[in-house]
Amino acid sequence: MKSLRVNVGEGYNILIDKGLLDRCGSEIKKITKAKKLCIVSDTNVAALYLERVKAQLSDFEVCEYIYPAGEESKTTSTAVKIVEFLAENGLTRDDLVIALGGGVCGDMAGFAAAIYLRGIAFVQLPTSLLAQVDSSVGGKTAVDLPRGKNLCGAFHQPSLVLIDTDTLSTLPPHYFSDGMAEAVKMGCIKSRALFEKIENESINDIIEDVIFECVSLKAQVVERDEKEHGERALLNFGHTAGHAIEKLHAFKDVSHGEAVGMGMVLITEACEKNSLLKLGTSRRIEKVLQKFDLRTRDSNSTEAIVNAMSADKKRTGEGIKFIFIKDIGKGYINPIKNEDINGFFGV
Repeated sequence: MKSLRVNVGEGYNILIDKGLLDRCGSEIKKITKAKKLCIVSDTNVAALYLERVKAQLSDFEVCEYIYPAGEESKTTSTAVKIVEFLAENGLTRDDLVIALGGGVCGDMAGFAAAIYLRGIAFVQLPTSLLAQVDSSVGGKTAVDLPRGKNLCGAFHQPSLVLIDTDTLSTLPPHYFSDGMAEAVKMGCIKSRALFEKIENESINDIIEDVIFECVSLKAQVVERDEKEHGERALLNFGHTAGHAIEKLHAFKDVSHGEAVGMGMVLITEACEKNSLLKLGTSRRIEKVLQKFDLRTRDSNSTEAIVNAMSADKKRTGEGIKFIFIKDIGKGYINPIKNEDINGFFGV
């Protein structure tokens, strides 16, 4: 088993191993005095894993809230329903929420835990690769608004993250690939060695190492900048355009990781055209994404994508803080003024 400690707030452990869902009860008992647990999951994941997880939690009083699978459920309405469900079931500040699912579940269950009774503990049981390499770590929780993705949220660190790599075997191929886009992102901004490992090796042979390296790199960033006042913004590489693409598709038809991959290609192509990045870097990133059968070009025009960036969280009164790379493994923050954004993207 691989493990690491995230030293933010009270601190928490991330454990990575096969079969962890079948040991989740004993690990959770180590970190809580809760009497009641609420498992939040979606219809797809619950069908696969809910009873298996509940079987490990016999020492607790367990209730479950199951919502329809998909990004379309990631709304303020669903979050409020979860909070009302927690109240109806009498959870106290000593009790615990468990997020059993992918990135949507972790974001939404974590947000509900953050706002219920002004914050109760929660545990991440990420079942998708995207959640395992990225979203389950770091304490960002949120739901979407009609104006954009993740605009309603809170920083709320989990008390424990249990990554069972066996759950990857039940992922549809596209959703495995979706998670790989976030792993590629981490290589682009923080580790050339990680990028080249993904680029050159068979992913099935190295997946646990890739997960561990991604969460290790993210944990280090979060420890230095929990609330995203500086370095943590680097983790948004590809996300400004990616979130705009998701919004243009009404959070349907294009998955998060795939949209982020398109965003990485779009931003690095613009950097090359503006002589800020070595020619061919964008194509190299695109080829790695295509290795996992991910689309790298959106059907919407660049102009439409740029216009949809207007509601991005990283926008200030003066412009948007974009994330660029100097080279593979070297990300940096580059603000662009509102009046210069269209010209930068050539629209």
